[in-house]
Amino acid sequence: MAEAKKNNTLKTALTIGISLVFAAFFMWLATRGLNFSKIKEAFVKANYFWIFAAFVFGIMAYWIRAIRWNMFLEPMGYKISNSNALWTLSFGYLMNLTIPRSGEVARATALYGVEKVPVDKSFGTIILERVVDLFFMMLFLLLTAVFKYEALISFYNYLTKQKENTPQQEQGFPWKWLIVGCIGLGVILFIAFRKKLQQTSIYTKVINFGKGLVDGLKSIVQIKNKPKFFLYSAGIWTCYYFAAYLICFALPETSSFGFADGFFLITVGTLGMMVPASGGIGAYHLALKLGVMGLFLAWGKDPEAGAEVGLSYAFLSHTLQLFIMLSMGLISIPLLAKARKI
Repeated sequence: MAEAKKNNTLKTALTIGISLVFAAFFMWLATRGLNFSKIKEAFVKANYFWIFAAFVFGIMAYWIRAIRWNMFLEPMGYKISNSNALWTLSFGYLMNLTIPRSGEVARATALYGVEKVPVDKSFGTIILERVVDLFFMMLFLLLTAVFKYEALISFYNYLTKQKENTPQQEQGFPWKWLIVGCIGLGVILFIAFRKKLQQTSIYTKVINFGKGLVDGLKSIVQIKNKPKFFLYSAGIWTCYYFAAYLICFALPETSSFGFADGFFLITVGTLGMMVPASGGIGAYHLALKLGVMGLFLAWGKDPEAGAEVGLSYAFLSHTLQLFIMLSMGLISIPLLAKARKI
C-alpha cells in the first residue's frame, strides 16, 4: 500500500515536472531575444477597462458551461445544482494548471463528492463536451480561413521558409510502427487470455466504467431541448471570442484589429492551449507571437514588430486567463468541501 502510494506520488511529480519543462521550453522559444521592458510597458499602458470587460466574458463562459453541463446529465436522471456544477468545473480548471488534462478527472471526482453522480457517467459527458467544443473550434477555424485567408497563407509561407533554412535531420525512430505493433500485440494477448481476464475484478471494473462512459456519451441524443443546448454552446464560444478580442482594445498596437482578426486570435490561441504545458504557459505565448507575425506579414508589415505586439497581447491575455482560473479554482475548494456529501 505504502509502495503504491509512493509510486503514485513519484508519477504525479514526474508528470508535473515534464509539463513544467514543456512550459519553460515554449516560453524560452517565445521570449528569446525579447526586450522584457516592452512587456512591462504593455502592462503599464494597458487600458484596464477593456481587460475588465474581457474578464466579465471569461466568467460568463464558466457559468454558461456549468448550466450546459446540467443538460448532459439530466437525460441520465441527475439534476445537479448550477452552483455545484460551476465550482466543480472551476476546480477542474485549477487542476489543469498542475497536470495538463487532469482537470477532467478531477472535475468528475469532485462532482461525485457533492452530487453523487458516478464518475464514469459524468466523465463521459465531459468527453462529449470536448467533442462539441472541437466542433465550435473547427467553426472558428473555418471563419478564420474565410476572413483571414491571407494571414494564414503568409503565416504558412513564413514557417515553410524557416523550415527550408533549417538543416535536414536524419530520419527519426519509426514510432508509428512501434505504436501499431504494440496495439496489435495487445489485441492478440487480449484474445488469447480473454477468459482468464474476465474472471478478474479489474476486468469487471473496466467494463463497468466503459458502460458508464458510453451512457455519458449517449446523453447528447437524449437532450430534450436541443435548440437551447446549441444556444448555450454558441454562447460559451461567443464569450471566449469576446474575452480574447476585447483585450485588443487594451493596447494601442492592437486596438485597430478588426472583428475578423478576433477569429484568428482565438483560433491560434486555442491551438496553443492544446499543447501539454501547464496552463498553456509558453505554448500560448509562442502561438500568439507567431500568429500576429502572420497578420503583420499579410498586411505587408515587419513580422518582427508583429512578434513584439503578439507577445504583449499574449502576456496580457494569458495573465487574465490565469487570474480567472486561479481565483475561481481557489474559491471552489472551500465551497466544494462545505457542500461535500458523506
